[in-house]
This record gives sequence, structure tokens and C-alpha cells, in this order.
Amino acid sequence: MTYGLYALAAIAEIAGCFAFWAWMRLGKPVWWLAPGMVSLVLFAWLLALVPSQAAGRTFAAYGGIYVAASVLWLWWIEGRVPDRWDVSGAAICIAGTAVILLGPRA
Repeated sequence: MTYGLYALAAIAEIAGCFAFWAWMRLGKPVWWLAPGMVSLVLFAWLLALVPSQAAGRTFAAYGGIYVAASVLWLWWIEGRVPDRWDVSGAAICIAGTAVILLGPRA
């Protein structure tokens, strides 16, 4: 369930941020901001549903998921093939997420 929430939160955050990017940088109409804001609210709500005792740990672990999802967005939505540095960086971030999520806790 945790990984699913992280994945959905990443999609919602990236979509919300992309809506603003599209309006500001790609010349899309201002109404693109409305679904973008809704998407960002959905992101925050989904991340708050992650079962955890500490918000900071949740946010830190989410960071790696966000980076990997952003590279996938680059490829699938923007149509730009990630280079080896994109993929390597995302893999390092996912390794960090795994350490945070799977590390033994006292």
C-alpha cells in the first residue's frame, strides 16, 4: 500500500507542477492552473495517507520515488528519452528510498 500511495502521490505532484510549467513555459491557457492546483492538493492528501510515525521520514523516502517518476514522465509524457545520467541518478535515489523504508528501526 505504501508504494502505491507514493506512486500516486508522485503522479499527482508531477502533473500539478507540469500544469504550471505548461502555462508559464509552453504558453498553455491559464485554466491549466485549476486542474494543476487540484492535482497538488491530491498529492498532499495521498502523501499524508502513507502509514508512518514521522512525516520527515515519509517525505525523505518519497523523494526517491519522485525523482524516478519524474524521469519516467520525461520519457512517457514529454517524449524525451532519458540519458544514462537521468537513469543513474534515479537509481541512486531509489536506493536511498530503499534504505530509508527498509532499514531496521529500533
